[in-house]
Amino acid sequence: MRSHPVPLAEAAALPRWRQPVVLLVVMAAAMPFSFATWNALLNNFVIEVAKFDGWDIGLLHTVREIPGFAAVGVIAVILLVREQRLALISLVFLGGATAVTANFPSFGGLMITTFIASIGFHYYETVNQSLQLQWLPKEKAPRVLGWILAAGSAGSLIAYSAIVLFGSYVDAHYKVAYWAGGGVTLAVALFCWFAYPQFEAPHPQVKRMVLRRRYWLYYGLQFMSGARRQIFVVFAAFMMVEKFGMKIHELTALFLINYIANMVLAPLVGRLIGRFGERRALIFEYVGLATVFVLYGGLYWFDWPLWFAAALYVADHLLFAMAFAMKTYFQKIADPGDIAPTAAVAFTINHIAAVTLPAPLGLLWLYAPGYVFALAAGMAGLSLCLALMVPRHPVPGNETLLRRTAAAQPAE
Repeated sequence: MRSHPVPLAEAAALPRWRQPVVLLVVMAAAMPFSFATWNALLNNFVIEVAKFDGWDIGLLHTVREIPGFAAVGVIAVILLVREQRLALISLVFLGGATAVTANFPSFGGLMITTFIASIGFHYYETVNQSLQLQWLPKEKAPRVLGWILAAGSAGSLIAYSAIVLFGSYVDAHYKVAYWAGGGVTLAVALFCWFAYPQFEAPHPQVKRMVLRRRYWLYYGLQFMSGARRQIFVVFAAFMMVEKFGMKIHELTALFLINYIANMVLAPLVGRLIGRFGERRALIFEYVGLATVFVLYGGLYWFDWPLWFAAALYVADHLLFAMAFAMKTYFQKIADPGDIAPTAAVAFTINHIAAVTLPAPLGLLWLYAPGYVFALAAGMAGLSLCLALMVPRHPVPGNETLLRRTAAAQPAE
């Protein structure tokens, strides 16, 4: 990297491949090589090699989410390290820890490697979200975020395709697979460190914790999103292995379908959010998620077949892809200098439920798996209630419908 930052206004003079948006796309494509590899292999690895049960997997995911809960610590770190550099350092943590995962197949070893990888993943996601909202103009953000999501899906697609292609080999050589996935992320992070200059956004970021009353709806949406997503991440794929006996290549093929759909549809979703607004997108997402989670529960109550479970999993994943409407909603209501500290605070809020839910839900899973998904459906319903308070045209001073209604009332 250059020692002197390049203002965003001057970045357009750089070659296209060295511009800020391209860096965001490259990082978005690099991160999933580690995360997709870890995610695709995890359930089979912990069941076949580490001999985990539902309680163990719940504890592992609780540990995995602790760095997300502590994401507010990013505010302290960016006092010393620029956000762009912190994003790349985080990718190094993620890639390195993923690479050595299979070298430590014990309960304790998996806890440690998962925790280190999680520090990288969550700090990267926190800083990356901040950089996206600082570097992208508001009028183009939904469309560009759709392309960035598609790039991430492409990275996952390549990783999952390799696992499916070499399915029987991966079953017997977990170490090679983990090293390959983590190694790609490491290599790309080092390339970006030296190939791109440091970019400087026009608005200096507040380097302290920011909690503003007018952002309360955004905080509420983040909290509920973390609770719902955690149930999906921890238990949906685990169900596919435990209940239906899916093998690594079969589960990875399902992931593959998800990411192909995301690559195709994410840019379209971005355009639709830009046209119809965040309110309608979030309402559609939460109605769909509530329906999917109820049907997940039905897999246990009515013993529906595997193909139906797989269809629900794909639908679930596509609906979660619409969640970046929360990002653009916040971008429209935020003070420009609040983006970095609020991204850190919001990530911590998002992970409050993520840290507290997996272990107790793991216990509930041992006795009544269907009720875990019924709880998720209720959370999606609460999210829908919050989405109904998002205004059609959010701006500072018009953050929620309640605020607009209060402003419209005559003073006494």
